[in-house]
Amino acid sequence: MNLFEPVVDEGRQHQHFKTVLAPEHAASRQVVEAWADGFPNRDGKFVQEFQLSFNSPFWEIYLYAVFREYGFGFDWSHASPDFALAHHGQFFCVEAVTANAADGKPNEWDIRFNPEKPLEFELDLEALNREAMVRLANAIYGKHRKYLNSYSKLGHVAGKPFVLAVAPFEQPRFNHQYNRPIKAVLYDHYVDEPAYQKNPAAYPNGPPNRNLGFVTKDNGADIELGVFNDDRMRHISAVLFSCTATYGKVDALAPPSDGRRTIVQTIWGSEPDGRPVMRAGYAEETGETLTDGLQIYHNPYAQNPLDPTVFRRRGVVQNYLDEQAGRWVEEELTRSLYFRFAVTVVGRDDTTDATGPNEPESAENESPPPLGDQEPAID
Repeated sequence: MNLFEPVVDEGRQHQHFKTVLAPEHAASRQVVEAWADGFPNRDGKFVQEFQLSFNSPFWEIYLYAVFREYGFGFDWSHASPDFALAHHGQFFCVEAVTANAADGKPNEWDIRFNPEKPLEFELDLEALNREAMVRLANAIYGKHRKYLNSYSKLGHVAGKPFVLAVAPFEQPRFNHQYNRPIKAVLYDHYVDEPAYQKNPAAYPNGPPNRNLGFVTKDNGADIELGVFNDDRMRHISAVLFSCTATYGKVDALAPPSDGRRTIVQTIWGSEPDGRPVMRAGYAEETGETLTDGLQIYHNPYAQNPLDPTVFRRRGVVQNYLDEQAGRWVEEELTRSLYFRFAVTVVGRDDTTDATGPNEPESAENESPPPLGDQEPAID
């Protein structure tokens, strides 16, 4: 499966696909090709979809690479859901979905990036989080209905843990949401960073946690939050989520080559409570791995629970109820990847240009807001 051999007319190609075809991005393309090695083109349309829509197929390729790294077994004999997996005798299914822009709203690539003044932009976190909640909830509810109407009737799905793998691409600067919207959608647990930014003196222990109850759409309709707080979605065992599984991860993992280096700024959780610390340098110096940035949110009401040992790994955050201990657990927060900002520098004819697979329009190469030691936003 040759992802980067154009099979779609240039006028129909996705902006990101056109960008990564540039010669200076050969090393990054090789990373994606390695991720996709062995990935089956089951309907014969995957390459076309990758070149037309990019984000959703890219998310599936990333997930496939992650599952291979975990050593999961694959059963490709069924057309859906996206992945039927096995791990040490536990069988489970994963369905991939992306949160996308609503009709009439800006796409994630509708953004202007000035590499000379990367910190000079305004970010309304409250508006960004609200839009993310609406779009994430829309994606999750859509797959909830799909499970009830379709997946639940499949023999290889029934009785097994069912995981939704959700990636956000729903708006410009989507990369700054970190885990605030997804935790609100699943548990009605909202870290109110906007309130902290407006009046940090009122919250000496950091941003307050709030129960919002609902998020309101532009048309005035309310969406109830906390879908994992009762058994309404008991068939969804867990949600796998990441804001760092963007093309910036590809650049961060690509080896340096002649005339091309990637400079990376990352923010990580630290001891003892996950307080953010920054690392910056060339990509090969910052220590990012394929699975850094993954977050797993378990459903305490799941009818077929997913064992936390399945995804347990250094830096992979898991949220789940430890019934034996009677407490809520958040694993690996102190070693998790919160944020990445990647800029690839390419030398041409004795000049140096800043470039990247999603520059200059995409959210991938956005810089973080000046949050100081607050909970950071994510790319």
